[in-house]
Amino acid sequence: MRLYKIKKSKIDNKGRGLYATKDIKEGTKIINYKGKIITNKQVDESDKYDNGKPIYLFTLNKRYTLDGDYPFNVAGLINHSCNPNSQYDGKGLKIWITAIKDIKKGEEFTCDYGFGFDEDYKQFPCKCGAKNCCGYIVREESRWRINKKFSMSNKKKLVNNSR
Repeated sequence: MRLYKIKKSKIDNKGRGLYATKDIKEGTKIINYKGKIITNKQVDESDKYDNGKPIYLFTLNKRYTLDGDYPFNVAGLINHSCNPNSQYDGKGLKIWITAIKDIKKGEEFTCDYGFGFDEDYKQFPCKCGAKNCCGYIVREESRWRINKKFSMSNKKKLVNNSR
């Protein structure tokens, strides 16, 4: 029995997601992230991988990337969350989605996409709805930068409103 089924996503209003078909224990391998292995040079040189389109890239190492933008990559339907219940685990050229906490039957699988904080971060709004959501798809280690910007802009508003 598969550990997942495809349904309309609660996170991605226009898209689909993967949902648990039974209770899953922390540490369980859920699904393999599949695709075509390409060089990082190919990523840099191809128009296919610009930020104007959905991108399903997973950096494997300094030389290779996994392009998961294929219909057979069902794991590509897993949506981002700032409070994920699973993560990407890789050894060599194989990537698994693994539960990082117990997941209840019917719960949507989510991962932290691990996007960096750079000048393009506002192109990727987050709709996960988690209490700790910073509003953008940015890796956990970098979210403080956005939260700091939010808190600084709120302080400016408070100061300006008190005048």
